[in-house]
Amino acid sequence: MRSETIAVRTGGRPTVHDLTGACTRFVSSESDGLLSVFVPHATAGVAILETGAGSDADLLDAIDTLLPREDRWRHSHGSAGHGRDHVLPAFLAPSITVPVLGGRLQLGTWQSVCLVDTNVDNAERQVRLSFLPG
Repeated sequence: MRSETIAVRTGGRPTVHDLTGACTRFVSSESDGLLSVFVPHATAGVAILETGAGSDADLLDAIDTLLPREDRWRHSHGSAGHGRDHVLPAFLAPSITVPVLGGRLQLGTWQSVCLVDTNVDNAERQVRLSFLPG
């Protein structure tokens, strides 16, 4: 298995960061297998969704509706409402697997691999990309 970690700066606001380009580069010299994308953080997740047409903003809005940033959370360190960030990975898994054939991600036409980060207290993220040959 080949694996590397990439650094992603998400900024000080909730964001959906497109990782597809980095994933494409990582598997381009491979043949067939599986790409694992893993975020080793307790307050971020990984998703496959369409970006650039409003779905990324819709996802962040849905998270705000489902997990509002307010002071009701028992996990209370950090900025106000930060406890919801610790619940996020139960709804958006910290990892995904994408099939790779002939060095190409087998994503649908409008699908992108994205880091979803609602934690405004930590703007630096690590993402581990791992390729398991088939």
